[in-house]
Amino acid sequence: MLPTERIEYSPIHSRADRVSLPGDANVAVWLIVNVEEWDPLQPMPRTVLTTPPAGGVPTPDIPNWAWHEYGNRVGFWRLLSIIDKHSIPAVLAINGAAIDSYPPIVEAAIAREWEFIGHGLTQRNMQKVDDERLDIRLTTEAIERASGVRPRGWLGPGLTETWETPDILVEEGYDYVCDWVLDDLPTSLTTRSGRITSIPYTQECNDVAMMLIQHHPAAEYRNRAIDQFTQLREDAIATGIPRVMALVVHPYIMGAPHRARYVDEALAYILGHEDAVFCTGQDILESYLGASAHARAGASTMPERTQ
Repeated sequence: MLPTERIEYSPIHSRADRVSLPGDANVAVWLIVNVEEWDPLQPMPRTVLTTPPAGGVPTPDIPNWAWHEYGNRVGFWRLLSIIDKHSIPAVLAINGAAIDSYPPIVEAAIAREWEFIGHGLTQRNMQKVDDERLDIRLTTEAIERASGVRPRGWLGPGLTETWETPDILVEEGYDYVCDWVLDDLPTSLTTRSGRITSIPYTQECNDVAMMLIQHHPAAEYRNRAIDQFTQLREDAIATGIPRVMALVVHPYIMGAPHRARYVDEALAYILGHEDAVFCTGQDILESYLGASAHARAGASTMPERTQ
């Protein structure tokens, strides 16, 4: 099924199923912390040192494996202290294999009642796994076994999908997916056995894009988050349609000492606005599903706003 067969074009201002956020907020922000396991027997998913002296793709690739591993040993805990400081909910997008490899991280997320979402069994392109359904199923089982809750959301490693991924996700019990970064509101995707909701994720307010691909200074994370939030808030006020904003962090990137302060400053800025609310993915999903139900019944979930 082509992407255009899964979702119809729809201008954002013409939606009937408009999300009504808690507290009549204008912007729902969800913070996704990506925790991954990189297999030292495989080429590294990303590299900070791209070419060794002798060339080629070394195995083991110690410098790049260690660069990532720093995030789980140190960077995650630095980010956790920032998130705790602001007392906001977060979402843990985690590889299924990382559940057993990094139990203190899992325990910390459970203690704070973070939402867990599936992120592949290992950090590998979903088009290259041997059995996609098994990969998704094993990831689901690992999260449910550790947290006691079956995950409702899915984020493909590197946002990768096969032609069948949305179909398999529905068949394996998932309610939402984050790979379709094409809107500021939740949208509905068609699959061969029902519908799945796309929750707005981000490629723009994503530390991989900013720091590793575009090579911006660390302060770009704060600056871009503020600019993104400001524009979405203005859009919401002008149209009466709330917006969803995602912030993405990887412990080995934004958990680095020279970058972490900019996550802190971005969160502090957003929290300075009473019409912003930090949510989990499933919070946003439930708001969307409720709005869709009202729209189908011919009712509006959006209260009038006065400025």
